[in-house]
Amino acid sequence: MINKGSYVRIRKTLLKPEERSKNLPIETTKVPFKMWVKGFLTSDADLFDIVTIKTITGRIETGRLKEANPPYKHSYGDFIPEILTLRDIIKKDMYGDNCE
Repeated sequence: MINKGSYVRIRKTLLKPEERSKNLPIETTKVPFKMWVKGFLTSDADLFDIVTIKTITGRIETGRLKEANPPYKHSYGDFIPEILTLRDIIKKDMYGDNCE
C-alpha cells in the first residue's frame, strides 16, 4: 500500500496506436503515445492501480501508478523527500502564505 500524499510516478496513455498520425514512421504508429508524470497521490493505492495525483505545479492527472518515490534520472542522486520540504520553505519565504 502506498499512502496518500506520497510522491509517485504515473503512466498515462495519450493516444492509442489507431489514433496516432499516419505521417509517422510505421514502427511509431504501432505503439501507443504515453507520458509519465510525477506528483502526490490523492488517496491510498497499490502499484498498478489507476490513481489521481497532484503535480508540483498543481495539475491534476490520472494514470496507472508505476513507482513510489521515483528517483531523478539525471545522475545527481536518488529522490530525497527533504528537497520537497525545502522547496515549500523557499516559496513561503519568497511569496508568503499565499504561494499555492
